[in-house]
Amino acid sequence: MKKRLVVLSGAGISAESGIKTFRDSNGLWENHRVEDVASPEGFARDPQLVLDFYNARRKQLKEVEPNTAHKLLAELEDFFDIHIITQNVDDLHERGGSTKIIHLHGELKKARSVDNENEILDWEDDIHLGDLHTDGSQLRPHIVWFGEMVPEMDNAINIASEADLFLVIGTSMQVYPAASVIRYVPSHCEIFVIDPNLENPNSFTRNENYFKSSATEGMKKLKKILIEKYR
Repeated sequence: MKKRLVVLSGAGISAESGIKTFRDSNGLWENHRVEDVASPEGFARDPQLVLDFYNARRKQLKEVEPNTAHKLLAELEDFFDIHIITQNVDDLHERGGSTKIIHLHGELKKARSVDNENEILDWEDDIHLGDLHTDGSQLRPHIVWFGEMVPEMDNAINIASEADLFLVIGTSMQVYPAASVIRYVPSHCEIFVIDPNLENPNSFTRNENYFKSSATEGMKKLKKILIEKYR
């Protein structure tokens, strides 16, 4: 039986494909205050601004491709039972070939009813004011905004609790509740970290399991280690 490798991924893995990280050093996201484009209050104040913002993100997604790190994770499915828990709203893990993915913060290529978070539609193009769900309500991006519940959190915790191996890649581990997933891995689980900027990685893993590098360079090294040692 294949060992279960659970992956918690963040913006750092998508950044190598050209997708900007969620929050720049100036606290803005694509020159917008995060509160204006990623909160229910922002949507209530100016729904057109929010729809335009995510329409631009969705358009950008069509212009980028999965990178080597995404593809190496997919290749490891030949050797491990891999489950990816991602904070990213893009579809680069899917396009890279991975098959078991949980999106904690929603998905750019989906829309949902403003009145019912469970009424979700696949959505490739722009969302406009006046685009309605079959329930008659306005459509909004299927994104978990600040202040909203994270519907997939329990599912992610259950998967992490059965991990044999756990990989943190491209995330600062500062966004909660997503970062708390690591607390639920079993005591026997071996934890690996790939990130060039993570503060205090030793709180998560041993020095030899920390790769202070980009997602791609770290995955090139880690793939070989995992196959040789754990397959």
